Amino acid sequence: MKTALIALLLLTAAPALAASAPKSSPIDTPVLALKPGEWIWDAEIAPSGPMLVVVNLSTQRAYAYRNGVRIGATTISSGKSSKATPTGVFTILQKNKDHKSNLYDSAPMPYMQRLTWDGIAMHAGNLPGYPASHGCIRLPLEFSKKLFDTSSMGMTVVVTAKGDKTLIEPEMVTDNALLAPLSATGTAADPRSDSLTGQEVSRWEPEKSPEGPVTIVLSTGSKRIVVYRNGVIIGRSRIGVAPGFDIGTRAAQFAGRDAAGVAKWVYLGVPGYEARKGQNVEQDAIKQVTIPPQFYAQMRSVVGEGTTLLATNGGMVEGSTGKGQTVLESDR
Repeated sequence: MKTALIALLLLTAAPALAASAPKSSPIDTPVLALKPGEWIWDAEIAPSGPMLVVVNLSTQRAYAYRNGVRIGATTISSGKSSKATPTGVFTILQKNKDHKSNLYDSAPMPYMQRLTWDGIAMHAGNLPGYPASHGCIRLPLEFSKKLFDTSSMGMTVVVTAKGDKTLIEPEMVTDNALLAPLSATGTAADPRSDSLTGQEVSRWEPEKSPEGPVTIVLSTGSKRIVVYRNGVIIGRSRIGVAPGFDIGTRAAQFAGRDAAGVAKWVYLGVPGYEARKGQNVEQDAIKQVTIPPQFYAQMRSVVGEGTTLLATNGGMVEGSTGKGQTVLESDR
């Protein structure tokens, strides 16, 4: 009886591994609506390109971007007040999916990605819904697996908090933001920078990133289309949208051209819209959006195998909740 009681106490004392949701929430779920342990992930939206992770300590959320486009978002648990998580710009120094803590009684830290040599890392862990770690950034187990498999040594991780004036990046750390491009030098950039002027219809600058994977983001809410190549914006344009047209959330991949040279696109099965996977994008939907002819021709020149398209009725950067996810202001 005594042995059984001791065993029971040991079991209840053991820390629970990440209260992790077993699968992704729908891709258009507002990030702040995620409950502890919930997450969003779909790497098909941008299957290749440079990666960036942004951690917002104020909202206890983290975001994964590839090729300038958000492919994941999650709840986290960062350092408590007595052992706060440091802010700054870090790179992944070490990866170990079976790591055990050197500082805290060999506590398991699955899918560890080290940010500093003095004990700060991202890893799977318990997620109570508030800061509770000894400085590390805890992630849901399933999300940490996906991030571990997708990231690489040297990947940039930006950690920031409300009121932190030491970084230039916080402006882009906006809940529900779909975009976080890189600059031509490979540093994090604000997608609102270098916006179209009042007189500009479009801008095309392929020389900013001469080669690499292409991702196109279209927003009917902002009436903008943005083209990324290797994480850098190489083109942006105003678009026309048919009155009352609600595109929802759609993600598609280029599937070649027909005999007449018209591009064919097929849907990706993003979370919440799995039934669409492999279906052709409807021409009726395509006709609801008007792209300036010159910009369309320029964009056509970079569309090819592996190109993906993310369309949303919301926006792409700051000031958004739910449906109205605004990233690029429509008057810019």
